[in-house]
Amino acid sequence: MIGGAVTVGVIVWWAYRRTREVPCLIDLESTPQEFHAHVVLDGIDVNEGDEVLVHGAPSHIPLGEKRTMQARATVHQASLPRRILTRVLGTSGITELYEVGFEG
Repeated sequence: MIGGAVTVGVIVWWAYRRTREVPCLIDLESTPQEFHAHVVLDGIDVNEGDEVLVHGAPSHIPLGEKRTMQARATVHQASLPRRILTRVLGTSGITELYEVGFEG
């Protein structure tokens, strides 16, 4: 009985995510010199395993345009075990980027 309670506790701890809504600044540019989309969250740091959903961002902007706008973002913060696993898997997966070959 205690083992089942511990298992449930670990599952709940793994699945738990704190959700916060924060203001953010969206910076979009689609010009011949620059093409980017940046979001700066206000008052929160994003870490491994966190998810961010930006509300109200346009899906595209016309070529030659630059926009900066205020919006809201929902941040789902990962639990400690999820954060650790994401860091371990991300660190081990980065070695795939090192495998570069050139054939002549």
